[in-house]
Amino acid sequence: MRRKLAAGNWKMNGTAASLAELEALKALMPENAPDVLICPPAPLLFRANEAARATGIQIGAQDCHAQNSGAFTGDISAAMIADTGASHVIVGHSERREAYEEHDSDVRKKAKAAWAAGLTAVICIGESADNHSANNTLDIIAGQLAGSLPDGMTATNTVIAYEPIWAIGTGKVPTLEQIVEVHDFIRGKIISRFGAEIGDMIPLLYGGSVKPDNAAMIFKAENVDGALVGGASLKAADFAPIISALADS
Repeated sequence: MRRKLAAGNWKMNGTAASLAELEALKALMPENAPDVLICPPAPLLFRANEAARATGIQIGAQDCHAQNSGAFTGDISAAMIADTGASHVIVGHSERREAYEEHDSDVRKKAKAAWAAGLTAVICIGESADNHSANNTLDIIAGQLAGSLPDGMTATNTVIAYEPIWAIGTGKVPTLEQIVEVHDFIRGKIISRFGAEIGDMIPLLYGGSVKPDNAAMIFKAENVDGALVGGASLKAADFAPIISALADS
């Protein structure tokens, strides 16, 4: 059975005081809670791992550089992330692809760097509003899967997160039928490339305006194994119902 994962991406939000939300979240989670991951800003990684130690919540970073070290002012390597005690790193988020012009090849290199450091790579894919309107979603997803996923992917070193860009932070959510179509397509593509033994076990997350009031609907999809949540993960009271909905799915 594939593991379920509720992942929270805090983006550029939070200070040390925000880490109190981790203990509050633990108190609100059901006994049958799935795996829970919080990805705070890089300056909080050390303290987040300390704060999460007694909660069972995993900590991840929001990005990494493809190189292990070097003259890359302002960047952070996967090895540095691992040194904080973190277990995961998000790569290829749409905000990185758009604002920093990161391409599939960059995402693939970052995923390989994450693996080399012993981290699980949360590889993000998703189509733009223009591609969605032009009914090019599956073509875009196929291309991103081919270009962003390195050889050697396994169910222990990779999570794939589908985030339709037009739904992130907009309040717009695809219909259940649209979510099912894309996630089934992704599952088929990774099984075709990596084989059923690996492809069947890779967790697939949905992301894009996931809220407490729509989470149960989203988790009805057979190939949705969890969620990558933005704003609703900042507060325990908002994230806990999403975790509970995933646990009950």
